[in-house]
Amino acid sequence: MAALLAMIAAQLIKVPFNLVWSKSWNVALAIGTGGMPSSHSAAAASLTAAIGISEGLDSSTFAIATVLSAITMYDAAGIRRHAGLHASFLNRISKSSPSLLKDDGPKVIELKELLGHRPIEVLAGAIFGIGISILLHSTLYA
Repeated sequence: MAALLAMIAAQLIKVPFNLVWSKSWNVALAIGTGGMPSSHSAAAASLTAAIGISEGLDSSTFAIATVLSAITMYDAAGIRRHAGLHASFLNRISKSSPSLLKDDGPKVIELKELLGHRPIEVLAGAIFGIGISILLHSTLYA
């Protein structure tokens, strides 16, 4: 429950964060990838924290969740971020050099650039997710 709540809440707060930092209202961020904070990191860290709280930090389940969270966060800040940077580069090439594209070829589709996260977005998502688990546990089981 905590992981799902953390993921949904992280997705939803991307919109007001973007409004404050970029001065633009973009509701699509609530259902898209990338942005501040990382909802993948929030969900993974929240799940790990909830397992740590309920089963203990020395449990096998906590160890598994910790490793999977680390993989998820590394992927968000590494591989997916680089894929987004590649997409940005390819989009610029296709816009600046239309002669490279054949007239009879497939229609050019702009690639999605916001795929991954900066490390600070991953860290913020992890802290947010852990906070959600602690808050939920203290609210429900206090």
